[in-house]
Amino acid sequence: MSQSLETCDEGNYQFLPGIEPYSCGVRAADGYEILRCTLLNPLPWQEGLEAARSFIEGTMGRPISALCGVELRSPAPFTRQGFLDFNDGYCDLIEEWDLLVRGQNPIARTNVAPAWATPMAPSLYAFSYTMPVHEETRATFVVAGAGELRGGPMLTAQVIRPNDRTVGGLREKAAYVMGAMSRRLEGLGFTWDDVTATSVYTCCAMDAVLGPEVMDVIGAAVRHGLRHYYARPPIDALDYEMDCRGVLQELILEN
Repeated sequence: MSQSLETCDEGNYQFLPGIEPYSCGVRAADGYEILRCTLLNPLPWQEGLEAARSFIEGTMGRPISALCGVELRSPAPFTRQGFLDFNDGYCDLIEEWDLLVRGQNPIARTNVAPAWATPMAPSLYAFSYTMPVHEETRATFVVAGAGELRGGPMLTAQVIRPNDRTVGGLREKAAYVMGAMSRRLEGLGFTWDDVTATSVYTCCAMDAVLGPEVMDVIGAAVRHGLRHYYARPPIDALDYEMDCRGVLQELILEN
């Protein structure tokens, strides 16, 4: 059964409910668009979110409730318990800033561990926020990252083909993640034709995962290419993650 979109009235977007630390994705409300902003130099996540808040409120004149997407970079993949512990601190800040919507975290999130240019601590790499538009434009959205972990409690959820990095194993992982991406797109009211950027996060060989399980599904979105980050998902048992978005404006914040 598909989930219904929830509304974040204060932030001017809708979100697809996910798990406690983040939603599965967000779409801008009518009359608004989502912009993505990358930090030229990632900052430790609390400091980075304070910088994002300063930019959103001070520079853009928007409330912090307009924050709708967060992209983090970690020094290394967490254990499952370690990931839960990190999420506790992250969720405390989201709650402190009064960003929960009826007890749910509406903000989409991706969190991966780069193999090079590794941060010293979990850091903010990019964020997304809503802005009003003055003329009708296409709808914009952000889909949160997903890896090959089946739904269920974090400590017991099943990994697809654990420790299997054969071509067959990786393609099964990729197929599962593509299914999650497609379901999230559908839940937000979009298709792959609406995607402007697709990112893949893996330290495995790309030619092993970019078979028909990915390329035949992504369809017209491939005209924008695939951005490969040599990074791992946030949990140490996982090998492959993706996210995607459909936006009209992307910024670089020099810091």
